[in-house]
Amino acid sequence: QVQLIEPGGGLVQAGESLRLSCAASRRVDVDRIYSMCWYRQVPGQQRELAAEISRGDRTDYADFVKGRFTISADSAWNTVYLQMDNLRPEDTALYYCKISTNMDACWGQGTQVAVSS
Repeated sequence: QVQLIEPGGGLVQAGESLRLSCAASRRVDVDRIYSMCWYRQVPGQQRELAAEISRGDRTDYADFVKGRFTISADSAWNTVYLQMDNLRPEDTALYYCKISTNMDACWGQGTQVAVSS
């Protein structure tokens, strides 16, 4: 598979890969972060949770990405990644990161991913 590390997502062919990243704002106290997530919004659909990672590196995945996508956090817990392998045309969507603390949450601006058949 072709591995693409491209901020802002991109356009790839089916079967290829992308790696998304999202860094916490410097205003965020990383010690207060308890989970980081990736959501997707398919055109015409509601935004839905794709993957989540919590303190202790506990992970959870939606069925539509299970076995293909991997969520991870760096050691400092200020950046979340989504490794997207074996992409399918139905993965085409706007992807958002969400970083949650015990007080509030912040959202990324969204990253467009398009997969051609």
